[in-house]
Amino acid sequence: MKTSLLFDFEVDKSSCTVFIKKEFDSDINLVWDAFTKKEILDRWWAPQLWISKTKYMDFKVGGKRFYSMVSPIGQEYWSTQNYTSISPKRNFKFTSVFTDKEENRNSDFPGSEWSMDFIEGDSNTIVGIMVKHQTIATLQKHVEMGFRQGFTKTLELLDSLLDELSIK
Repeated sequence: MKTSLLFDFEVDKSSCTVFIKKEFDSDINLVWDAFTKKEILDRWWAPQLWISKTKYMDFKVGGKRFYSMVSPIGQEYWSTQNYTSISPKRNFKFTSVFTDKEENRNSDFPGSEWSMDFIEGDSNTIVGIMVKHQTIATLQKHVEMGFRQGFTKTLELLDSLLDELSIK
């Protein structure tokens, strides 16, 4: 993992949006797969010491991923990612909603709209991530839940995993 790779994280309260830009030292095919295949997603889509477990995933427009993040002491936090747009190896969008294990929306936690842009370089890929909240209150709750710290660690885990997968 190169430490000189681009990483920007910005919270824009005026638009209720988080903007993340992350460069990976891997080709676009591998990075795209890491974001769109459950067997790879489950290896990194949770901060260190937590585990991501996908119950099911149908990566297509109108499909969804239903998964949990499991804490080190076994607590499960369920979510869905409902896919609204997919342009292979360029962009996909989804609505993220916290749920219970029966997929009932959890009104105590905010949902958000995500857009993932993939930009291919010579030997690297930049992923631009936009997380839009409906209100400043839901953005603030997401920030207070530790989103910046947790997602930064999660992307670091992805960096390491991509290095491992590139060697194989």
